[in-house]
Amino acid sequence: MKATKRIALVAHDERKADLLVWTRRNTATLARHQLYATGTTGKLLTDQCGLSITRMKSGPLGGDQMLGAMIAQGELDVLIFFWDPMSAQPHDVDVKALLRMSVLYNILTACNRSTADFLISSPSFNTIYEQACKDYSVHIHRPS
Repeated sequence: MKATKRIALVAHDERKADLLVWTRRNTATLARHQLYATGTTGKLLTDQCGLSITRMKSGPLGGDQMLGAMIAQGELDVLIFFWDPMSAQPHDVDVKALLRMSVLYNILTACNRSTADFLISSPSFNTIYEQACKDYSVHIHRPS
């Protein structure tokens, strides 16, 4: 993983304000990295923080799946996803798939503000990091 990280910023509606506060506190650090976000979140953060963010579609319209595909293709290093555990989401299966991809490909993942604070304040955040990825080929080649 290079020193310049490729970071996805995502938040459910009830957590967008929290992500906005967190992003404002960390704008200087985030500005040194490549940023991606789902549609509505990306617009909010761009408008309010002045960051350059590549926007995907809105989460329910496929944005979560687009980010998951980027993870699978090795195009994302960090997922900051402030999800709301108290509200049912119409695209819950997409959210679970995105989180599954982040675990499967061992990318940095923060689902709440405390974890995001620890992640971004790590000495490794702005340096090259040797990321280990589990070999799942045995699962692909096993007999049915």
